[in-house]
Amino acid sequence: MHEKDMVLDVLSGSKASLGNYAKMIVECSCPNLRQTFQQMRDGDEKFQYDLYKLAEQKGYYKASAAASPQEITTVKTALSQSQTGSMV
Repeated sequence: MHEKDMVLDVLSGSKASLGNYAKMIVECSCPNLRQTFQQMRDGDEKFQYDLYKLAEQKGYYKASAAASPQEITTVKTALSQSQTGSMV
């Protein structure tokens, strides 16, 4: 297996694990265990980002184009409205 394939495979697995942490954290009723999961997630998020940067530097991974300021504003507005609406 080539280095590129290994890096992309680990990157993909890391993304999946982060999703699992989110599920475990929101379903955990024990504060100490919840905090442990959050710390594990935080460490894995840093690892995933560092690996992403490495993959990008080596040309293994190309990120999508940056969003325009208008697109960012549109998403922020939609998220803000959905949060306001769900709290009522």
